[in-house]
Amino acid sequence: MKNILLIATGGTIACKTKQDGLKPELDCKELLSYLDDLSDICNVDAIQLFNLDSTNMTYQHWSKIASLIKEKYDLYDGFVITHGTDTMAYAASALSYMIQDSYKPIVFTGSQKSIYMRDNDARSNLTNAFIYASYDQAYGVTIVFDNKVILGTRAKKVRSKSYNAFTSVNYPEIARIIEKKVILYIEKKYQKEDVKFYLNFNHDVMVLKLVPGMDSSLLDYALSHYDAIIVEGFGVGGLPIYLEVEDTRLKDKTIVITTQVQYEGSDLNVYQVGKLIKEKYDLLESYDMTIESLVSKIKWILSLTDKKEEIKNLLYTPIYSDILR
Repeated sequence: MKNILLIATGGTIACKTKQDGLKPELDCKELLSYLDDLSDICNVDAIQLFNLDSTNMTYQHWSKIASLIKEKYDLYDGFVITHGTDTMAYAASALSYMIQDSYKPIVFTGSQKSIYMRDNDARSNLTNAFIYASYDQAYGVTIVFDNKVILGTRAKKVRSKSYNAFTSVNYPEIARIIEKKVILYIEKKYQKEDVKFYLNFNHDVMVLKLVPGMDSSLLDYALSHYDAIIVEGFGVGGLPIYLEVEDTRLKDKTIVITTQVQYEGSDLNVYQVGKLIKEKYDLLESYDMTIESLVSKIKWILSLTDKKEEIKNLLYTPIYSDILR
């Protein structure tokens, strides 16, 4: 029987209806009280770390989750984190870079309806999270939701209300949970000595989403105030020529081009509007990464180095299969 630590942080799964709307109020012990057959799956300890709506979660909160896991890593076989769905993909991405090469499972889950409600997806999601966290071949940072097991670096919330809220972007689901059994699609083993913890991020990163006809002064502002700018371009990453700026403004900045299109990724070499600007400014691009993973990875990289070649090498080095190029 595996020993699993539940880390509760709030979210819809822990909400009760208040006069002014849903608010996280249930604590970790109350969450566990709704699961009838947990003793047949694993032994569980629980810690209430926060009780927040996930829109209020930040990288500082996720760093505290990672710090707690680091402190408890040798004491448990796996970890389950209950979290609000709105920023769960960001949280799973952040922990993928904070806790790298984990040979123990770190599983995020939550729900679209509170476990307190009569009809909900919370009980099955939480039960499945414990099932996967107790599975012998489970590893790394994942999201377990609606019977899917998705790598944290590949997860994205794509529906605001439906139970099948998350999908795996540009990468297969690594497993499914069917009738309380794990059906594993992608297997990987980690050596115990390989796990690495990184708890500090550089937060001077801005995401600039282009719209047709956008004023180039917004890019000038971003260059003046941030160490890195992630530009969400069109299609495979096309950039309008009017966004060009002077070379001197880019000297000490990291510029990464991604695409607003959810699937299939960027390729700046396809069209002239991308290729010429990429070559002129030596821009980086995200290829098939999700925006959630890209933001977290750049924040992590910039906490380690400000050298352009090192930044480039780290960005294009896969971590939990976050990039395939």
